[in-house]
Amino acid sequence: MTTFAELGVDQDIIDALTARGIVDAFPIQEQTIPLSLPGQDIIGQAKTGTGKTFGFGIPVVQRLGLDPAPGVKSLIVVPTRELAVQVYEDMDMLTSNRSTSVVAIYGGKAYEGQIDQLKAGAQIVVGTPGRLIDLNNQRLLDLSNATEVVLDEADKMLDLGFLADIEKIFQKVAPVRHTQLFSATMPGPIVALARRFMNNPIHIRATDPDEGLTQANIRHLVYRAHSLDKDEVIARILQAEGRGKTVVFTRTKRAAQKLVDELNDRGFNAGAVHGDMSQEARERSMAAFKAGKRDVLIATDVAARGIDVDDVTHVINHTIPDDEKAYLHRVGRTGRAGKTGIAVTFVDWDDLHKWALINRALDFGQPEPTETYSSSPHLFEDLDIPAGTKGRLRKLPVAGATGSVPTVSASRPSESSDAPRRRRRRGAASDTDGAPVTTQDAPPLEGRGTHDGGGSEHHDGKATASRRRRRRRGPRPDGAPAAS
Repeated sequence: MTTFAELGVDQDIIDALTARGIVDAFPIQEQTIPLSLPGQDIIGQAKTGTGKTFGFGIPVVQRLGLDPAPGVKSLIVVPTRELAVQVYEDMDMLTSNRSTSVVAIYGGKAYEGQIDQLKAGAQIVVGTPGRLIDLNNQRLLDLSNATEVVLDEADKMLDLGFLADIEKIFQKVAPVRHTQLFSATMPGPIVALARRFMNNPIHIRATDPDEGLTQANIRHLVYRAHSLDKDEVIARILQAEGRGKTVVFTRTKRAAQKLVDELNDRGFNAGAVHGDMSQEARERSMAAFKAGKRDVLIATDVAARGIDVDDVTHVINHTIPDDEKAYLHRVGRTGRAGKTGIAVTFVDWDDLHKWALINRALDFGQPEPTETYSSSPHLFEDLDIPAGTKGRLRKLPVAGATGSVPTVSASRPSESSDAPRRRRRRGAASDTDGAPVTTQDAPPLEGRGTHDGGGSEHHDGKATASRRRRRRRGPRPDGAPAAS
């Protein structure tokens, strides 16, 4: 392994990395950092999870110097909000021993805090295209002095329709600049973009050897599962021996929220990240997952771009992705940093053709997914699930209590001390012999009379007759007709 010192990285950056337990460089970093530090334009082809953020981030920080002047000198463009947060955190860590300031610019959050950081002189901006162009049009973000430009996950930019915005951004930055472009794949429009805006770039591909390592670290299990049984299967997988942090991918936002509600109802500690959540809620959920406060994260594909957690042991595809690229990106959340992982994919009957394409493209050699139910013995064997495991966690007994803990159904609210009071207020309560119940704290009603000295109570004749009629409604016990 190569150390960062051998790559020519400044000591203060090495110290920041060491404090995070990062000592040796990944292959993509070994290849890009020595070329990028002197100012060579780079096209790096590597997927998420291979260390490319430090591959472009270290040269950016080091080239700006120990004490750069206030104002935006570097721009890092990313496709999603989640990735913006992740890259911001990494860049903030790299600059922790310098005066350099980093700001994240993306939608879904208030402008004020981001604008304040820009006015305070932040030198490195990490942002999504829409908010960057918006602030630039308002003359709140000056990109004319940005001499360090990075375009991260360019292929995802293309997929999301950001290519026109990227061209606008390139026209706003300094004409003489150092540019780095990173992409997992190199479709034609990305190649054309690189030729147009980069100066004799060197193409570095770290996909092949790293891809093989990633695949070797991940055990792939593919099941043909019934849609009504998936939640039960997932709940049992979550109780497998050695199961750590787990990411479950769904196709839609609605399915993600439904699944997180179901798992929490079953006793698991699950959070969600999807487009229907506010940006603050998504960030809180992601932070709780990274910190270990929640060990299950339900996500959609777009949100997955910001899931950069090294200790994910299981990835579950609740629904199969559309192609092999999306599949590799999803399962790449596990088996990171040399660790092993397990990827479980559910294939619906209608999606067998998608699995056939993925199987052929990735050469898995498994044309037919195994038909699997929550009670299938091979499910327990494949994933090391203890025998007899059910899809609902046992409730722990309350301290000092004996026997099982009673549970209250959500559809039947439990009785509380004020329930009789509520009934009395509605006038529907009575004692056991049918006589009306009165309360001392009820205010006296006009016309009802007052208590006399002998303790008898005088009532309005109409009210008494009304009560008498209500009590005498229906046949008499002796069969005689009720009195009118």
